[in-house]
Amino acid sequence: GSTVRGKRSIIIRDVDSGEEEEHLIPIGKHVIVFKGDLLKKGQQLTEGPVNPHEILEVCGPQALQDHLVNEVQEVYRLQGVTINDKHIETISRQMMRKVRITEAGDTTFLWGEQVEKLTFEEENEKIEKMGGQPAEGQPVLLGITKASLETESFLSAASFQDTTRVLTDAATLGKVDTLRGFKENVIMGHIVPAGTGADLHRNVRLKPMTEEIADAPSEEEEQEERIFDNPLLG
Repeated sequence: GSTVRGKRSIIIRDVDSGEEEEHLIPIGKHVIVFKGDLLKKGQQLTEGPVNPHEILEVCGPQALQDHLVNEVQEVYRLQGVTINDKHIETISRQMMRKVRITEAGDTTFLWGEQVEKLTFEEENEKIEKMGGQPAEGQPVLLGITKASLETESFLSAASFQDTTRVLTDAATLGKVDTLRGFKENVIMGHIVPAGTGADLHRNVRLKPMTEEIADAPSEEEEQEERIFDNPLLG
């Protein structure tokens, strides 16, 4: 394209609506698209790293999670290390578990507040059953450090970083830690909520059997029964 203010101009036209959008690219950047190419939403125009927040805004959370997994896996593959996707997916899910409220509706949320995605969905479901207007929100991408400090458990957050600030904020706001995660239970010396320590197993109660079990027949009685049942042996 033409040059505008020392930058290269690339115009993209929407096939359906016919609308045009201009993108200004620095001269030093290597453009990887050509005139007449059919582009997909979120496709790169130049070489170089992609802003994850822009991927989230343009393509959505699923595309961002796929991008994070692929980028991390590429680093491991270059080192000859094989790692299952589920480990990276677990981290990416924690990084995207928050939602920023854009419209509170009839819920108790505040505009701009960041809440857990599960809490957001539960509150909306409750409001919809009551016939009210649910809240609207946008997914938020948190950094690894920020995601670790934004957990529901202040004990888990304090054990990671900024211990003084986390405990001071928790005391000021009167927070209560329900000890539902691994780290906070280890800190308190409790059983971790996994395996036999899960609530499903910890609430099991043994009930004695009321019926008496008959004594097993002896070998002589079994021999007599076999002879009685089979007349050819008599």
